[in-house]
Amino acid sequence: MRIIQDNEFDAYWKNVSAHENDLKTEETVRDIIEDVRKNGDAAVKKYASKFDKSSPGEMEVPVTEAKRALDELRKNDPALTEAMELAADHIWRFSKKQREQFADFEYEMESGLVTGQRVIPAEKAAIYIPGGRFPLFSSVLMCMIPAFCAGVEEVMLSSPPAENGIPDKKILAAAAIAADVCGIKESALRIFAIGGAQAIAALALGTESVPRADIIAGPGSKYVAAAKKLLFGETGIDFIAGPTDVLIITGRDIAAAELAASDMIAQAEHDPDARARAIVPSKEYADIVSAAVEKHLVTLSNEKTARASLDAGGLIIVCESQKEAIRISNIIAPEHLELQTEDADSWIPNLKNYGSLFIGKLSAEVLGDYSAGINHTLPTSASARFTGGLGVRHFLKTVTTLRCAQGEGFEKARTAAEILGRAEGLEGHAQSARIRREWNQGALRHTANSRTFD
Repeated sequence: MRIIQDNEFDAYWKNVSAHENDLKTEETVRDIIEDVRKNGDAAVKKYASKFDKSSPGEMEVPVTEAKRALDELRKNDPALTEAMELAADHIWRFSKKQREQFADFEYEMESGLVTGQRVIPAEKAAIYIPGGRFPLFSSVLMCMIPAFCAGVEEVMLSSPPAENGIPDKKILAAAAIAADVCGIKESALRIFAIGGAQAIAALALGTESVPRADIIAGPGSKYVAAAKKLLFGETGIDFIAGPTDVLIITGRDIAAAELAASDMIAQAEHDPDARARAIVPSKEYADIVSAAVEKHLVTLSNEKTARASLDAGGLIIVCESQKEAIRISNIIAPEHLELQTEDADSWIPNLKNYGSLFIGKLSAEVLGDYSAGINHTLPTSASARFTGGLGVRHFLKTVTTLRCAQGEGFEKARTAAEILGRAEGLEGHAQSARIRREWNQGALRHTANSRTFD
């Protein structure tokens, strides 16, 4: 793990952030998308045979399998079931509070000119959850619950099939928990045993068996990320996720070095591309954190993965100035930002770029990852500069309305529109505005309260 001074950071970051697109991955994914577009289910099954553990004849999994998986989990691992249900309840409560912040309204700008907003949920949302060595069943809760709380009519879960032709049982159980905590009807949930880029293509384009989704959310491999990127526009997406990362800002509390070290290791064990970074106030403290990392690393079951991550991109930045530490943090724009300082609240107003902020020494990122209620699906690769994490808003459309009636405000806006349209050379626009004056003044015949449709 590397230790640098703050005056070395800009040169370091310029080199780290300079990267090329993975054109080979995009080329492979583009071929998969076009195959699914042309051949539908047949293409999806072909790629399942090639990439997944099985290629089930029926890609849709009965919702009863999720209920059965939950019953088995309750019997075999009640502690895990209880923990998942607690996490689901917290996520549901937080998501409900988020939903309350999005409201319909009408606002009278001036007499006769009423503007408004309507908040409308997507009709069909798809949640993709990877399988693999560590099936992310917690992401099922993080993605499905906000969709249900937004009011989405139909949520589709897609995850790679195991050898038995259905997704991982913990993923299925999590889907049942998410549905239960939100009180949704069985008809609002559909499950598909499809993995990888072919799943994203099927969900974005629709096939004989898979309905077309209005938005796709959830984590995945670089192939899944590439598919979401290439299909954006044909469907909505949450965002393009890259390797996970954390930045920890520490104070001078020697005992707290253990906390920083633990949280860096927790991030590094995800995969070799994960990035764990810290900002510390002195070189001496940097050495203490580094030693604590090494002490805990040797006892870790995932030592090989975590060490590869820390060797490749682990970083401690020595920074004596709060102002400079904030500047560097805003440049890194971390997915997770931890403030392990005594005066954490004084930092917050100037910290602008992060996916989720963890305030104080007890606020470990792992609580956000699993059980506190905030979402763990967050912007990576410095994209926190322009977006936040997954939430209810991703499954909502905020649309505007206009209601006009006779009045001074209407006439002023109409006149301005006529002038602006003509000035841009769009005479049709000007005429559309002008004819409203004639209509409003009764120069054109019209019938009030006329009905067009029965």
